[in-house]
Order: sequence, then structure tokens, then C-alpha cells
Amino acid sequence: MNIDNFQEDIKKCRFCFMCRHLSGVGNVTFREADTPRIRTAMVYGVQLDNSKLANADFIDTVYSSDLSAACRYHCVNHFDENGIMLAARRDIAENGLAPDDVKKLAEKLAAEPAAPKISGSGDVLYYVDADTAAVASEAKAFDKIAKKAGVKYRAGKGGFTGKALYVLGYADAAKKAAAEFAEAVNKSGVKTVVVSNPAVYDALVNDFKAWGIKLSAKAVHTSEFIASLKLKFSKKPGRLCYLESDFLKNYNGNLKFPRMLLGQLKAESAEGFSTDTCGEGAVVFAQLRPEIAKKMAKYVEARADKDCLIAVASPYTKAQLGKNTKLRVSTLTEIAADCL
Repeated sequence: MNIDNFQEDIKKCRFCFMCRHLSGVGNVTFREADTPRIRTAMVYGVQLDNSKLANADFIDTVYSSDLSAACRYHCVNHFDENGIMLAARRDIAENGLAPDDVKKLAEKLAAEPAAPKISGSGDVLYYVDADTAAVASEAKAFDKIAKKAGVKYRAGKGGFTGKALYVLGYADAAKKAAAEFAEAVNKSGVKTVVVSNPAVYDALVNDFKAWGIKLSAKAVHTSEFIASLKLKFSKKPGRLCYLESDFLKNYNGNLKFPRMLLGQLKAESAEGFSTDTCGEGAVVFAQLRPEIAKKMAKYVEARADKDCLIAVASPYTKAQLGKNTKLRVSTLTEIAADCL
């Protein structure tokens, strides 16, 4: 099974309490099963007795993980609890044991065309995925910035990179979608693909490489693209609290560009109030576990400075906080556009 690739990490993680406070789900469900130690202990139980893979409680726990990778990032030994959960999801799906809601969502995604529809001209492609499209102001903010900088760009809409299928445990279907996505982008001849969604960034930079899929264009997050323009901003955003992105921080070595952009904006930053992104790392978490996602948003709200603008790198996180809290939330792209 896929979990067998993590033998040593499983043995170590099942005895360690050190990162339990970093489990966003565990912090709001108060279930011991939703802590990294117990999740890996359950996986160890499956290794000892493969029939336990079909246990309904085990499956529920695995799909309730927010996959933030915070535990792996902060672990002094970098034990990969996140990788263990992804492997467990693959084993569940590949053995036909995925619950109905996961199956239906995976079937729906797999039936959709993966290639985006690309229009316009220029060497830059701004890709609007489903999460970005759900926050209409994000693409408008990017357009305002691009026009200010005199950057011509193409727009890519629809399609998907396969990331959601991958986190659900359907690796083969994910690779197929990724190949279709890459083919469309490569045919367009663009040199740079700019994305607002950190999950899409991680897919283009890491998943595609791991799957041997060549993307001819360089993939960048909007924070990197905007920072590279070195624009002159006429206003300052004032005091804000930056809420980290799972994918930009924990999956991509704490990518420097969000903070670089905040520095260019001369933002007064107040940080450290929360590490909870409402399930960003699990990509479709809010669709599968809406009540837990809501609790996670409330957890952020309870710890945030109500007078502080919450800055996020992910449209997904903005949507969840906007839907479930009264916090003022803006993406980095929106903040930069407002400061022009």
C-alpha cells in the first residue's frame, strides 16, 4: 500500500505530541483522533491489519484532515504526517473504499475538461481557477494592477490542474488532468503563468514536476508577479495581519514574495494570531466538511484583532472567512490594487 512508503515516519509520529496544536481540525473538533499523533497511530494499525483500511471511523478521520502540512514544516525531523495522510487517501480510493461524497466529487471533477479556455494576447497568462472565480474582486484587482504596469496578459478560465483529485486520493485521474492542463498552456506559447490560488501554484511547481509533466511557462503566485513589477504605490494599507498560506509556507519553504510585497506596500504588520487557513491545504475541504470549515473560520475570528485588516494569499481562505465571520479580509492582490 502507499502508506508503506512512510514506515519510519509512521513509527515516529504515532508517539509524538509536539505538533498537536498545529492541527487546525483538532483545534475545533477537540477529537483526539484529529491530532497528528492519533491519525498516524491509526495508519499504523492499518499496516498491522490491512482490513482496518475499510473502517468507517478511520476513513472519516483521514478525510477530515486539513492537510495543512504545518506539522511537517515545523517538525525538527521533518516527519511527513501530511504525506502519510495523502498516502492513506490514495489507499482508500484505490481500494474502492472512498465514501460517497468523495466519490461523487471525484467523478464530477474527472468528468470536467481540464484544459482552460485561453483568450487575449501577451506572454503572460493569468489563470482564474474555480476558487479565484468565486472571489470576483480578485481578477478585477489583478486587471487593475496589470493595466497600471502596462502588462498585456491572456486570461485562462475553466479547467483545473488535477490538484483536487490528487488530494482526494485519485492520483491517476489527477495526472491525466494535469497533462491536459499543461498541454493547453504549452500550446498557447506564454512564458509566465500567474495564479492567485496557492493550491494551483503548488500543483504547477511541485505536482507537475513529480509527475514528469513539463510546463514550458514559469509559474508564479500573484504576490511574486506584483512584487516583480516594482510599482509605486500612492497609498499605504495601514495595519494588517497576514494569515499564512498552507501551500506557500508549508509546501513551498515559506515563499518570500508575500512578505516582499507587504514590504513594498509599507504595511504595518501584526502577525502570529493564527495559523488556520480553514482547510486550504485540503483544497475542497469546505465542500466535504463545511461545518468544520466554519468552525475553523470562527477559530480565526476569535483570535484576530477585530480592528485589523486580515490579509490572505488564498482566495479560498478569503471566501471561507468572508462567509463565516465578520472579519475584514482582503487578498494580497486586492490590497495592492487598493494602494495604487
